[in-house]
Amino acid sequence: MLIRRAENRDIDAVHRLLRQVLELHAELRPDLFVSGEAKYDKDVLRHVFADDNRPVYVAVDEDDTVAGYAFCALQQRPDAAYIRPGRSLYLDDLCVDEGRRGEGLGRMLFAHVLEEAARMGCTDVTLNVWQGNDAARAFYEKMGMFVRETKLEYTLRSESGQ
Repeated sequence: MLIRRAENRDIDAVHRLLRQVLELHAELRPDLFVSGEAKYDKDVLRHVFADDNRPVYVAVDEDDTVAGYAFCALQQRPDAAYIRPGRSLYLDDLCVDEGRRGEGLGRMLFAHVLEEAARMGCTDVTLNVWQGNDAARAFYEKMGMFVRETKLEYTLRSESGQ
């Protein structure tokens, strides 16, 4: 298995995996996520793949078939007196194809993200996990991540206006 930067030839495979992730999120939070969609369309993926501040890494097998991805975004903490300056790599999305889970690809992708973050001079890697996505949370904790902060929500009304 090889981890490399995503290229335009990977768009269809990455888009298919984005739909897998969206379905998981739509099951967890149907009030927020729309089933049958994807976070990015194929045109947006072309722009994201070309953006060095938003690197996307793919895990590919010996046939160059995409088996997983990691979407990242470089973030700079503000230069202000109240917070220490630094650069962070935000792991926006990590997915391993449903049919390839359990092969260690998630660990490989995560390790690659950590290596890239260090190479780019980042002080940390951060991410968000949706409440109820217990498998993802357990995976990231197993990788050594810990809770930095908690984001809370108070829902005022449903989409139907009730």
